[in-house]
Amino acid sequence: MDFQVWDFPGHLDYFDPAFDVDNIFEEIGALIWVIDAQDEYIEAIMRLNTTILNLQHSYPNINVEVFVHKVDGLSEDYKGDTFRDIIQRVQDELSDHGYENAPVSFYQTSIYDHSIFEAFSKVIQKLIPQLPTLEALLDSLCSTCRIEKAYLFDIMSKIYIATDTSPTDIGSYEICSDYIDVVIDVSEIYGWDRPSENGHSEIQEVGNNDAESLITMERKGNNYLYLREINKYLALICLMGDDSPAEKKAVIDYNVGVFQAALKQVFPRAEREVAVPS
Repeated sequence: MDFQVWDFPGHLDYFDPAFDVDNIFEEIGALIWVIDAQDEYIEAIMRLNTTILNLQHSYPNINVEVFVHKVDGLSEDYKGDTFRDIIQRVQDELSDHGYENAPVSFYQTSIYDHSIFEAFSKVIQKLIPQLPTLEALLDSLCSTCRIEKAYLFDIMSKIYIATDTSPTDIGSYEICSDYIDVVIDVSEIYGWDRPSENGHSEIQEVGNNDAESLITMERKGNNYLYLREINKYLALICLMGDDSPAEKKAVIDYNVGVFQAALKQVFPRAEREVAVPS
């Protein structure tokens, strides 16, 4: 999956005739609008509403994602009030123009916790057409191995592109995200380049192609955290309870291997060989 991110100033009117509207919005899947929760946001909401109404008229399939940002600097009560006020102002404006079910979602975000990654994960998942298949595969894995929660992470960005359909909580996501840092850092330290078996030194085989880990951690009792790199981009992380002891690791490994094989069929591009003309 190839994603492009375009960063635009929020104060410009991109539907002005001076801009090529089709060139900007024709192939866009999602528009992320960031509102500073610590600043006066009435004008920002007015521009957002104007943008949404224009998009609904010309590009109704674009998902509008509103990040109410910098909420870390607000008290809990004021944060909730601000978030509800922004949602109400946007929805009232859309209702007045007859758009009751516009594709607009709202998130509270901050750079000082994992909420920004959680929000981006939800945005990206809406753009993945294979998401129902991924969720079904993860549900099957969780059911077979009695896993409480499973995430499929993009390793570099810490965004999870899919999870099973059980409820998601930010605490579980934070644990898994931090765990990726630990395992990847250890793999980089203790991985090594070694010559391949045919003896050609110019061809190097990298050690630790797949990082694998199983640890026990204390969090409301004993919980097991299992990480397995699916490929160089994706990692599967599972949270398991008391009923999934480490003794079942062989069964889990086998089922994760089945999941990995199924994933290659869902995303065949990475496995496709490039034909070399003769």
